[in-house]
Amino acid sequence: MKETIIIAGFGGQGVLSMGKILAYSGIMQDLEVTWMPSYGPEMRGGTANVTVIISDKRISSPISDSYDTAIVLNQQSMDKFESKVKPGGVLIYDTNGITQPPTRTDIEIYTIDAAAESARMGQAKMFNTMILGGYLSVKPIVEMEYVMQGLKKSLPERAWKFLPQNEAAIKHGAQIIKQVQ
Repeated sequence: MKETIIIAGFGGQGVLSMGKILAYSGIMQDLEVTWMPSYGPEMRGGTANVTVIISDKRISSPISDSYDTAIVLNQQSMDKFESKVKPGGVLIYDTNGITQPPTRTDIEIYTIDAAAESARMGQAKMFNTMILGGYLSVKPIVEMEYVMQGLKKSLPERAWKFLPQNEAAIKHGAQIIKQVQ
């Protein structure tokens, strides 16, 4: 098993955090992991992406130019990464801010309305964990117990009180993701 993932959006959307949670989850499950962030100097509001590779074998390089899965959270990321999903791969996107939906027919495409749903629930900070839950329902590459351990490892201790809300957001994300026909 080897999964190469790109998560891309604006700084402040939790892109790097999502990648870090996945990476820690893989480590907790005793898998090989790379986590390679990329962001502009302005961070919040600028573009950000992270490549995560999780494998049961050694990973030769953290660099990839094609992905098994792309999670895109803004139009710029859609424009840049849609073409880089491997044929047969998966593209997941939050519908908020996407003006040109993906057009490929050789990949599986999913939508998740996490921005609207997390705002509706008054839990805007749970946006990224909701998307993570949607992804993990499509590609369960790490087990939930390890996701929770990875989440705890990636959060500062002062935020541990929000672990139950994050777990609920992950589970809710798994329920609201929809495959595009």
